[in-house]
Amino acid sequence: MIMATTSIARSTRGVSFEDALQQGQGVLRLMPTWVPRSFCVPGRRIRLDPRDYFALGGERGGIDERWLSSTVRADNGPLTGPDEGLSFVLGPDREALPFDEVVAHLGARLIGERLWGKYGGWTMYSKFFDNEGPLPFHVHHTDAMAQLVGRAGKPESYYFAPQMNNHLGTTPWSFFGLHPGTTKDEFKQRLTGFGREGDNRVTDLSCAYRIQLGTGWDMPAGVLHAPASVCTYEPQAASDVFAMCECWTSSRTISDDLLWKDVPKEHRGDFDFIVALLDWEKNTDPNFFQERFMSPISLDGGPEGLEEKWVVYRSAGFSAKELTLAPGAEAVVRDAAAYGCIVTQGRGTFGRWTVESPTLVRFGQLTADEYFVSEPAALEGVLLRNLSETEPLVMLKHFGPENPETPLPTSK
Repeated sequence: MIMATTSIARSTRGVSFEDALQQGQGVLRLMPTWVPRSFCVPGRRIRLDPRDYFALGGERGGIDERWLSSTVRADNGPLTGPDEGLSFVLGPDREALPFDEVVAHLGARLIGERLWGKYGGWTMYSKFFDNEGPLPFHVHHTDAMAQLVGRAGKPESYYFAPQMNNHLGTTPWSFFGLHPGTTKDEFKQRLTGFGREGDNRVTDLSCAYRIQLGTGWDMPAGVLHAPASVCTYEPQAASDVFAMCECWTSSRTISDDLLWKDVPKEHRGDFDFIVALLDWEKNTDPNFFQERFMSPISLDGGPEGLEEKWVVYRSAGFSAKELTLAPGAEAVVRDAAAYGCIVTQGRGTFGRWTVESPTLVRFGQLTADEYFVSEPAALEGVLLRNLSETEPLVMLKHFGPENPETPLPTSK
């Protein structure tokens, strides 16, 4: 089990859930959730101690993801721990409270009547993805295709936070979608070369985009992508479903188990089924850049010393802001919906909590950088203070579906 701190006991007592909400005056403190990937090499930017990137052993692979505000488990094959990927709340008696059960117990008192009534839970999470090289070209299923294997679809988004990128890795560009005019037969031909011809060169059919720090991208379910070697903040739907379509990347082969991982048994080996996972119109959209790229949108009229900007805003399923508070400043932070948040720079107080962005974290160590704000607390406002005389306090905030304050219509 990958819990944030192995020496802290797991608890599912309802009274602890109530007390946790009360002790933080509507703001829950979350514990770090580290996730390994066997097919990745850590980029070493998520502030985990260098001695701990392979804390789970070489067979599990390196830890290159930190999951945030997660009610779902990772799907990492037969060695996956029972709570891998799940966030935990730090309880008032220093116990670890499973975030999915906290949400289920508190319901609308935590996430609000709008989300609880329509979705019955917290349906997104965010993560820091931190790989030394690029990921293989892959696709996440739409809801309709994911339902065939009992899963939910997975749209996602990317924001490239400067605070998390002291280097850009080996390949700071991403492949997104397919060239306009690409045919399904051309894509299928590249798929059939998976594992047979070394590199199946499927990205020959795609476009590469250089990454700009401080900007982002929208990536709907059904759209192919090979993310860059840049540490990325990724608000997304609460699912871990995918199909790898590239068999060679970063000078290493990719097992075809990852191509067929989330395919019904009767369709394994059926390349037409993989083609059917794609939203062809979105992949070949000649206006792909205009529809998917996200420049930040600044908010006007805030208190002195506070700057907020939308950094993820094209998806109906989630959105995100970046907040910066000047040295020595304080402000009441108000939002229209519940949200998870993580401090990426600086130190201060957030409501009753002391917050700080860590320099180095041992596997199993608590931090004071990650929180979840209930809707009532968000509406009332949480007092944020920057206790540094020289350094800004920077926070990323991730929201659930259909945030009423999202500034732009969603992409097509």
